Amino acid sequence: MSMIIFLVCLILAWQGFYYVGVDLLGLCKSYSVPSPMGVGERLIELCQDGSIFVAIGNSFLRGLIGFGIAVLIGIVVGLLINHFKFLNKNLKPIILGIQTLPSVCWVPFSILWFGLSTEAILFVVVMGAAFSISISVDNAINNIQPIYKKAALTMGATKKQMYLHIVFPAALPELIAGLKQGWSFAWRALMAGEVMTTSIGLGQTLIMGRDLGDIDQVMLVMIIIVLMGILIDKCVFSTIEKRILKKRGLA
Repeated sequence: MSMIIFLVCLILAWQGFYYVGVDLLGLCKSYSVPSPMGVGERLIELCQDGSIFVAIGNSFLRGLIGFGIAVLIGIVVGLLINHFKFLNKNLKPIILGIQTLPSVCWVPFSILWFGLSTEAILFVVVMGAAFSISISVDNAINNIQPIYKKAALTMGATKKQMYLHIVFPAALPELIAGLKQGWSFAWRALMAGEVMTTSIGLGQTLIMGRDLGDIDQVMLVMIIIVLMGILIDKCVFSTIEKRILKKRGLA
């Protein structure tokens, strides 16, 4: 209830700022400042023709596929740099450096290699999230208590048993946190990819609003992007994280 009250107050404050700044004092132009009423009207219009639902569906599907590929690549690379000292010493610093690149830096490569296609968007998503996940996997394994591994080796555990029954279960809480961070990188990379291509999605809808000078549509898409990010985090990652912590008596 407190959250709802806070959001209502926030919307009222936003509408009040628009009224004072645009309608009353004329400090800002109406085409440069979005209003709650304008955003609501634009939402109704886009819902009536169904375009916003198509955009949300396409973006979510691309994000899911790209994130899935990034998880597979990130886990494999993370295990490799953790297991082999040569890769940990030489490849890990490079991955850390590449991770700092903004996702939009990969857009020119994706367009040159894949054209203005869905594959280009997926490439940007994977490159934006995979390196973050690999570093998270490496850190999660490094933070496991050494006594767990020593005890398993003493009892004659093989490498396969070590990873399946000791390493992954012990690193699971931190791995989930790393995947949550990877999803945020993937979601932002997805928007960067869609903004630069012509495929229908939230990013393309946002750019269309910019091209048409429709600031209300731009604001609407930004709000939807934020809400979808929060929804995925609360319904998926936070739920899994809480269950794991509760199962282990940590929550």
